[in-house]
Amino acid sequence: MLLRIAWFILTLVALGPALAQEDQTVRVGVLRFGTVAWEIDTIRHEGLARRRAINLVPVEFASNEAAKVALQAGAVDMIVTDWPWVVRQRSEGAAFSFIPYSKAVGTLMIPRDSNIRNLADLKGRRIGVAGGPLDKSWLLLRAYARKELGVDLAEEAEPVFGAPPLLNEELARGRIDAVLTYWHYAARLEAAGAKSFLTVADIIRRLGIDGDVPMLGYAFREDWARRESAALQEFVAASREAKTLLADSRDAWVRLAPHIGTDDPAVLTALQAGFRAGTPEHWGEAERKASADLYAILVNIGGEKLVGKAKTLDPMTFWPSVSY
Repeated sequence: MLLRIAWFILTLVALGPALAQEDQTVRVGVLRFGTVAWEIDTIRHEGLARRRAINLVPVEFASNEAAKVALQAGAVDMIVTDWPWVVRQRSEGAAFSFIPYSKAVGTLMIPRDSNIRNLADLKGRRIGVAGGPLDKSWLLLRAYARKELGVDLAEEAEPVFGAPPLLNEELARGRIDAVLTYWHYAARLEAAGAKSFLTVADIIRRLGIDGDVPMLGYAFREDWARRESAALQEFVAASREAKTLLADSRDAWVRLAPHIGTDDPAVLTALQAGFRAGTPEHWGEAERKASADLYAILVNIGGEKLVGKAKTLDPMTFWPSVSY
């Protein structure tokens, strides 16, 4: 009996830290049908967070703006957004920081039978743009056209701003000539027969940026990251493990089909390929430097409407203790 009691006490002592860590809740804001929801669902389904003593709680929002408001109000601990937003928030006194989520931002898609052959052919065309005039992919395409052709596509073409599903439909009906959209909507177009003309990753390289730049990432408050530093590191590990699983496993995508909204094998294949291509392989000083160089281009083309007072990239935009 005494041996059993002693064994029980030793077990509690051994498990004590782990049991305490189970209270480290991480609330992540997600859009119901967004790619972040797929990653978070995979982490939870595979037990990757639980294994690391994290209580990972997804909180659904109807829009990116609603998620940003929730982060600012402290209703969630993390959301996925782009780092230029983090830079602007920091310039306005809000101490947010960022770790990479994806380097897949967008793609310029054209119909399979399109006669668009080069960048100059975009002049005079109706180009759908997912988002608004300050969409980062649109700004980068404008910067690229300015560099290569000496023209501003905002003036030489006819941008049509709108929601990605609507723009996909407009392209299918021939009402626009091309669409610059988020990668997962581009994957659906590709599965339906459209083709990629130019990716944002290509644009970034052709603008002279040397190195991969993950534009999207998990944003959070600095004080939260300091307080929950162990949970943050464990979350990063779980996220990277989930990305590896999603890159390699077809079954993982079949399981996610109800969340994605389709079980079409061609769409799932395209989505998996796009997700794999967007997974950051390295994150260190080289990528931080490339991001700073890219930010200078965004400042030049987007101006104060995009960046506010932040003319240069604050180094603390990127959380210093996360590298790989």
